[in-house]
Amino acid sequence: MTRLYTKLAIAAILAFSLSLLNCQTNQTEKQEPGNQEKSMQETPKTVKAVMATTYGNIELELWPGIAPKTVENFVKLGKEGFYDKTYFHRVIPDFMIQGGDPNTKDSDRSNDGMGGPGYKFEDECYTQGEQITGMVSDEEAANLVWTKIIVPYMQSGQSPQAEIFEIVKKVQETQSLDPVMGHTVEWYQDRTGLRDPVYRQILKEHVLYSYICMANSGPNTNGSQFFIVTHKPGTPHLDGKHTVFGKVVNGMDVVHRIENLPRDIKDNPNPENQAFINGISFLE
Repeated sequence: MTRLYTKLAIAAILAFSLSLLNCQTNQTEKQEPGNQEKSMQETPKTVKAVMATTYGNIELELWPGIAPKTVENFVKLGKEGFYDKTYFHRVIPDFMIQGGDPNTKDSDRSNDGMGGPGYKFEDECYTQGEQITGMVSDEEAANLVWTKIIVPYMQSGQSPQAEIFEIVKKVQETQSLDPVMGHTVEWYQDRTGLRDPVYRQILKEHVLYSYICMANSGPNTNGSQFFIVTHKPGTPHLDGKHTVFGKVVNGMDVVHRIENLPRDIKDNPNPENQAFINGISFLE
């Protein structure tokens, strides 16, 4: 009976953890919105790109200092012609336009939004902050202890330590991380045997108007799809969930024209007015 309950507890942990992955609490240290432009200007190197579409050019400034792997991937795919003849398959007024799916090159609209380059790579939303030690007294620390210590421990296959198991049960019952608080990080490490340091995460960039970000299907599932934000001043509910890797410096009028194209119930522009990417050129 205990073994069955443990399996159910682990399943509940996984379900509950999905709502927390890549989603930090209000306690997460972030750069203030007013400092965004300043932080971008201090980036040591940028990459200029021109995305030629059937509705006009969109000029981009990419930030390898903030998201090096993401920019490298975008530039690589762009130079290979990967994006050529793809179209923006998801456009939502006052939200964003999304493109970069190779499936849009075929005539089957049902698979639009499902394609990629054949690989996935990790997010670049955060940078490492200070190590968490001592009492777990705020939601961010509780979230990190839960995802970095408790969840891996419960998934390890060993019989859970009684005190940890009781905390897991309370988290399930309350659907909150409040039960994780009240003990020290070291207390959790001693009882689980997982002693790797736990660090706070610092958000690199907010998802703001005119910014280009990676689309994904969950944490660390980046491929080729991207979106450009059309909502002012931005979409804070996406902060930390999508890698920001640049912004539009010229051509937002083109972006707004694309976002308002007539579309079907899946927000895919109608075949007669699709916005194709004809090519992307780069000036590093």
